[in-house]
Amino acid sequence: MKKLSLTLLAATAALAAAAVHAEPATYAIDPTHTFVTFEAQHFGTSTNRGRFDKKSGSISLDKAAKTGKVDVTLDTDSINTGTAPFDRHLKSKDFFNVEAFPKATFVSDKLVFEGEKVTAVVGTLTLLGKPQTVTLKAHNFNCYQNPMLKREVCGGDFDTTIQRSDFGMTYGLPGIPNDIHLVIQVEAVKQ
Repeated sequence: MKKLSLTLLAATAALAAAAVHAEPATYAIDPTHTFVTFEAQHFGTSTNRGRFDKKSGSISLDKAAKTGKVDVTLDTDSINTGTAPFDRHLKSKDFFNVEAFPKATFVSDKLVFEGEKVTAVVGTLTLLGKPQTVTLKAHNFNCYQNPMLKREVCGGDFDTTIQRSDFGMTYGLPGIPNDIHLVIQVEAVKQ
């Protein structure tokens, strides 16, 4: 009986250790539930808004270890403000210079947790070939079993404010504000 108890205790300890050191799960970004938008004041009056329609990437999440990685790519030529002339100007050398820099990226290996929730993601945003460290604050982070996909989906709303001049985007300064508020809504499907 003592031998059986020790064997059972060892097996339980091994299972517990395996659970704590679970492998991270990989999630593919769902482009139909992911939106990367920006907001900028227009000469101190209204707020201009736009988004990037083409985005892709993946997230690796180890809930037990409270670690993860994020890798997102934006197609800068997919910028969309709803106004074609404004889109053309934003795609020009004055702003995103999409001919020379067709992609923008965000890469992170630092997720900040409070309890079970991701509260921030610290990573490198690269625009116009210039990398800058940014912190995305998380709101509403959650994982759920998607009833249609029959798979786990994780996501939330994230935001930060960047200085566009940090990336060499100086057209119109100081008349056109330097602060750009980024708002990211993301959902990613477990693979």
